[in-house]
Order: sequence, then C-alpha cells, then structure tokens
Amino acid sequence: MPSKADQMPPDLLQALMDPTAPLPATWPTGALGAFLLFCFPVGGGIPAGVLIARDGGLSFLSTALLYLISDVLLAFTNEPLVWLLRWIGRHVAVVRRIWSAFARLGARAGLSGSGVQGRMGIVLVALMVSLTSGRAAAAAAGHGFVPGWSLAIAGDMIYFFLLMGSTLWLSAMFGNDRLVVGLMLGFSLILPLAFRRLLKRPNRFSYTRPTAPSA
Repeated sequence: MPSKADQMPPDLLQALMDPTAPLPATWPTGALGAFLLFCFPVGGGIPAGVLIARDGGLSFLSTALLYLISDVLLAFTNEPLVWLLRWIGRHVAVVRRIWSAFARLGARAGLSGSGVQGRMGIVLVALMVSLTSGRAAAAAAGHGFVPGWSLAIAGDMIYFFLLMGSTLWLSAMFGNDRLVVGLMLGFSLILPLAFRRLLKRPNRFSYTRPTAPSA
C-alpha cells in the first residue's frame, strides 16, 4: 500500500522540504493562495504569500487583513494545545520546565513588569519567536484567551508588516521573485536574532526618575 508521501504531488513535497522551491502548479492564486500560505507556510511562507497577493491585485491593507484573519484562525485552533500543555505541565516535570522557559523568555523581554511594560513583553516574544510562543508566554503570565492572543497577534502583525514591506521593496528593486523569497527567508531568521540581541541590553531603553536633592 503506497504511503502518504508517495501519494503527495512531487512539487508540493519539494515546496515542503525546500522553502525556496516554486509553489506547486496547482496552488491557488490571488487572495485564496495568499491566505493558504499564511496559514500553511510552504514554498516561502509570508514573502511568497505577499507576492501572490500583489500579483492577484490585492492592496497592502487587504493583504494585511488576510494575514490577520489567518492569525485569528490559528488562535482558535492552537488554544486547545495551550490548555493541554498547561494541564500536562501540572503533572509532567519536563513540560513544566518548558512552560517555565516561556516565563523566563517573557521576563527577559520585560514580561515581568506590570502595565504597559508587561504587555509589551508579550508583544516582543511573539515578534522575536512566534505567534504561539507569544500566547504561551502570555498564558504563563496569567493572561486569558482574548488578551493573551490579542497581544501575541499584535507582535506577529509587526513582524508581518516588516516582512511585507521589505518583500515588496526588494521585489521592485530586483524584479526576481525567487531571489526575493530567498533573501526574505534569511531576513526572517536574522530579524528575531537582532531583537533578542537588543533586549540583552537592559539599560538601553531604561529611564531612571531623578531623585529630589536632599535638604
């Protein structure tokens, strides 16, 4: 009996294995094709989705709306996994340590602060790591479904806008979409590392209120 890998079209398998490979010939175009790439990042993920949306006549804001919808969809499909990990973490030491690692990651990003500082920490985790990691850090800090995912999606949307703007700019400059996708895949790896390096400097953006002179 043939395996699922044998039944998978070769061009789709290549796209899954190699992000710089062209999309399958049967892949939808326009809004649907871009939306599917945002939900299932094969063949270049966000950069390829942005270029498909552009070729389909979608505006900058329409493309961003598609990505936002994909984030909301992922929030509903991934939330049960967050609940499951929290439940397992109460009984399994390994999962509990992973959950604690998310809390430490959030603390380094300012998550341990209160008010605006704490919320920005969650946004930064989603920006630096991933959407689901931002939600996990928010859950570790005690945020529920709506505020937790809202902050995580905010960080992921910042990441998306950076990639979308860079993708369209490089495409206009080079006129070679395959080259642009390859460059943006490298940029998508470097960008989170740059933010993490920035956050290792705790006093870079700190502000100390001056104390009144003693009498």
